Amino acid sequence: PDQQGYHRAPPHDFYRNIRAEIVESLENLGMDIKYHHHEVGATGQQEIELNMGPMMQACDNAMLVKYHVHNMVINYGLTATFMPKPIAAEAGNGMHMHFRLTGKNDKPLFWSDDDETNLSEMAYCFIGGIIEHGQSLAAFTNPSTNSYRRLIPGYEAPTNLFFSLGSRNAAIRIPKYATTPTKKRFEIRCPDATCNVYFATAAVVMAGLDGVRRGIHAGEMGWGPYNDMKNLPKKAQKRIPQLPCNLEGALEALKKDHEYLRHGDVFTQQLIDGWITSKYQREVLPMQQTPTPLEFQLYYSC
Repeated sequence: PDQQGYHRAPPHDFYRNIRAEIVESLENLGMDIKYHHHEVGATGQQEIELNMGPMMQACDNAMLVKYHVHNMVINYGLTATFMPKPIAAEAGNGMHMHFRLTGKNDKPLFWSDDDETNLSEMAYCFIGGIIEHGQSLAAFTNPSTNSYRRLIPGYEAPTNLFFSLGSRNAAIRIPKYATTPTKKRFEIRCPDATCNVYFATAAVVMAGLDGVRRGIHAGEMGWGPYNDMKNLPKKAQKRIPQLPCNLEGALEALKKDHEYLRHGDVFTQQLIDGWITSKYQREVLPMQQTPTPLEFQLYYSC
């Protein structure tokens, strides 16, 4: 049955052997795999989770996994998609990114013994920067029209920019199992695999560093930690920013808010302008101008 497949055992986990073969092949390439399992969505939804590594290596690995999966499933007469929302009314596909910042001698910079959540001041500000720039970040982390079919309530996908110690509906989740200095990190649950992973990861880091530079403390801003926004007073709910509801909204946010990406010339103005123009011309406008099957169903007999 749909929506009942999370970590299920065979025979309900119909594709376990295929995943295992893919993982074994990736490990033979030297990749460090944490685990793999059936996901909560329809029969064919799978997850392969990689262990953490240096930023560039992690981006390379993400590209290699996608390429490898596409090629290996062909041997079984199947195809794979990393689309954020390939099937309506089913759980979508995210590409959750875990971040851990270290200093000299690999010192963990996100850990503190003095905080009840064991988050350092730098961690709170790094998270604050991501939330502060979350709407414009979406233009890089969720850069397709299909991205926003996934970012809707009810499918463990974030719609609001807050952080949590456990909620899967939060944009940023602090894993409860990360209880030591070397494991302390947070997970950004917005991104999906339509992104250019190099641009998306760099943009997230730039937003976080801007938060550190400017002292944007996520807790003091009222952006968490919350496990359920519904239980918050309305005044507190209004302080929490929302993710854009479509790609056009994300691109408009990027137009207004991109100076944090320009710091140190990490992103050039030409790249940002070109990204916005290309996305409008190749995706936003064609989608707006093209009739869909649903429109035929709704309006054909009008």
